[in-house]
Amino acid sequence: MNPSARFPADGKYLERRLRAVLLRLPPLAGAPVEVERSPGLRDAHGEVHGAAFVRQRRIRLSCTAAEFPRVFVHELFHFVWLRAGNGERHSFEALLQAERRAGARGECGWSAEWRKQALHAADARTRSRRWREFCCESFCDTAAWLYSGLAEHPEFTLPARFRRLRRDWFRIFAARGLSI
Repeated sequence: MNPSARFPADGKYLERRLRAVLLRLPPLAGAPVEVERSPGLRDAHGEVHGAAFVRQRRIRLSCTAAEFPRVFVHELFHFVWLRAGNGERHSFEALLQAERRAGARGECGWSAEWRKQALHAADARTRSRRWREFCCESFCDTAAWLYSGLAEHPEFTLPARFRRLRRDWFRIFAARGLSI
């Protein structure tokens, strides 16, 4: 994968960080994705560090250089989630269902964690929109935890035993090849 990137002002530094992150990722196939800095980025919930515009093949980032690897990987994996197909998405959902039954608290990032906290008992059973959005964010946060190169982060609150199960799931998933 060779995303095109536009990083005004701090360009060379962030381009080097982008290349370093790409080396940690499993092989990806697909058309280029444009990556650009966009200070002050917001969504319906307020300020955000990144946004993926999958149909436009564009990622916008509003994060520090230190947060760049984690945020970039998270946003990139929105493309992977979309192209994973129902079977793979349902498989990841089943993993999350098992975690819920085991009483797992925490997540691999805040975007999944606040959604997890807002879930109702029926959401998982009915596969509500709230549940499906949580699953997507959890998938992307898990990828960011795995591939950003960060061993620790305050947002990595999911207990280690559940993170190991997610790592195992991603190994199998990524071995089949990832499409963006």
